[in-house]
Amino acid sequence: MIVVGIDFGDARTGFASCDPDEILASPQGMIKITGMDDAVAKSAIKLKELGAQYIVVGCPVNMDGTKGHRADRCTRYAEMLSAATGLPFEMMDERLTTVEAYTYMNISDTKSRKRRGLIDTLSAQIILQSWLDMKKNKK
Repeated sequence: MIVVGIDFGDARTGFASCDPDEILASPQGMIKITGMDDAVAKSAIKLKELGAQYIVVGCPVNMDGTKGHRADRCTRYAEMLSAATGLPFEMMDERLTTVEAYTYMNISDTKSRKRRGLIDTLSAQIILQSWLDMKKNKK
């Protein structure tokens, strides 16, 4: 099944997808958005291009495990996207994925001007890979 991981943000939304065997997440770029409706419309097009069959959306849970405004906004986005595409979705705890993405970029010596375009895609890849690994470990 082709699963697409999404890192939803206010200005940019990153995408990653996995192979049909659900082993490895690969980066699939990002889109610039100007609001919730624009994000859903552009994301629906991207999901169709990727052949998505299932969606995993990052949910920014607070460090104490509670959910705030951002988590509610991400869940609303996922619900709207699911309604627009007919695809099932799951929310995935994305605590510290941006920190992890910046760590990877520091290790790989990614230049600062490239980071803005890559951070959302890399975060989506981390979200999806974490979900794939979690699913595999539950079996």
